[in-house]
Amino acid sequence: MSGPTRRKLAYGSAPSQYGHLYLPAVTPGAGRAPLVVLIHGGSWSTEFALVVYSAVARDLAARGAVVWNIEYRRVEEDGGGWPGTGRDVLAALAALDGPVAQQLAVAGIAVDRRAVAVVGHSAGGQLAAWAVAELGAQTREHTVSLVIPQSAVLDFTVPEVRTKDSVVALMGAPYEQIPERYAQASPAHAPVTAATVAVVHTVDDQAVPIELSRHYVAQQSARGQATALYEVPGGHPDFVDPASPGHRQTLRLLGL
Repeated sequence: MSGPTRRKLAYGSAPSQYGHLYLPAVTPGAGRAPLVVLIHGGSWSTEFALVVYSAVARDLAARGAVVWNIEYRRVEEDGGGWPGTGRDVLAALAALDGPVAQQLAVAGIAVDRRAVAVVGHSAGGQLAAWAVAELGAQTREHTVSLVIPQSAVLDFTVPEVRTKDSVVALMGAPYEQIPERYAQASPAHAPVTAATVAVVHTVDDQAVPIELSRHYVAQQSARGQATALYEVPGGHPDFVDPASPGHRQTLRLLGL
């Protein structure tokens, strides 16, 4: 049996509107594969790209998942920043119904379209939770049942977040000038969805304090959102390492 394969697919015309689709090795009659979308972090900046998640994507595909690891326009790119960056993620999720589905049909791989998982680290966690809520956990043909933000920034309106240089750069202006935009981009202020939001956060995170996720989960639970917090050993960057406790917890949540 051969190993996983990777294909580059565009979901738009801009250079950063593409993703890497990882296809697992399959045998005839193997059943439906899990479908996982990955959204990388990195302060919404071009200093980081989807390749930071490549090792994780390969590990998930080796375990039998179809993986759609997406890129998006970041702050320094034409069309990046808010809301362009968020709109790219929406388009990448919509591509599940188009180029991704087409590639799977050619490869003869069936996926469970009713149980898509969307995983995002740090800035990617904000984009994951926001986009799934914006879509109502539903594309035309796919349903997102699980969102896993990993040490993510989930509320731009709290003082310790809204003053961060990376957040101000994404939003395009300080909070005091456009508070409504900060709220609109915050998963903590998004509509409740049918998807479960399983937050995984490293306890020694120096970049995004774990107290922010604790507050988010308590607040969202009170609003009626199905959510839970899983605290794991380690620091902020650990989720891109397939050997880390954060990744192992993510695997448990994905059932892989």
